[in-house]
Amino acid sequence: MTDPVSDWRRLADSHVLLDGFHALKHAVRFGAEVPVAVTADRAAALALADDLAPDVRGTLDALLTEVPETTYAALVPRPHPTAVAALAVRPSREAQLAKLAHTPRTAPVVVLDNPRNLGNAGAVIRLAAGFGATGVVTTGTLDPWHPTVVRGGAGLHFATTVERLAVAELPAGPVFALDPEGDDLRGVELPDDALLAFGSERTGLSTELRARADRLLSLPMRPQVSSYNLATSVAMTLYHWSHGARSAPTP
Repeated sequence: MTDPVSDWRRLADSHVLLDGFHALKHAVRFGAEVPVAVTADRAAALALADDLAPDVRGTLDALLTEVPETTYAALVPRPHPTAVAALAVRPSREAQLAKLAHTPRTAPVVVLDNPRNLGNAGAVIRLAAGFGATGVVTTGTLDPWHPTVVRGGAGLHFATTVERLAVAELPAGPVFALDPEGDDLRGVELPDDALLAFGSERTGLSTELRARADRLLSLPMRPQVSSYNLATSVAMTLYHWSHGARSAPTP
């Protein structure tokens, strides 16, 4: 029998940290390869599985190894309330790019243009997975597989396609970029093969992404309200896509 702590230390630098029960649950549910999983309270983790994830309870039973709480806490940067952690194999870049490039697409790709906030990026990936988006692409320096992003996404990176690309490398398809000066989103139909682009939380769309955009769109917003949270903007746009075009109200 292998030692899970030794395995963890050997694999930690090259694998994706699944931080908490829900991240592990989602990763397993969507086919992630998980070579090691630990918990400080195996009975409690399996009780959660009984209540919240009976479909993967058997897999979690086979995966989870109980370790002392001090050992668990030493393996993770910040202990999770569920006292569960695991390591998963990150999908290859080649496989991710192939999924993004596959056509015809049946759902949009969300593009986060030079995002800065790790938690926001994770929340967007969680949204994209929930709506069945083809994937989430980030531009810039933020690694969308950073542990804090994976924690914010509750392990749902494995339910969609997540990759970092330069603007010039974005997959084919019409780019609809969100901008305060754009046309009202409610009067525009968003096609399934669209790339839905959202600018940085502080600086908005980059010059490069703006030049790549086929159309600028704006979200309805009360005057004197400066902006929406990034994840809120993505949620509103994906919801609009999922319901088809809506006519903007008469001013």
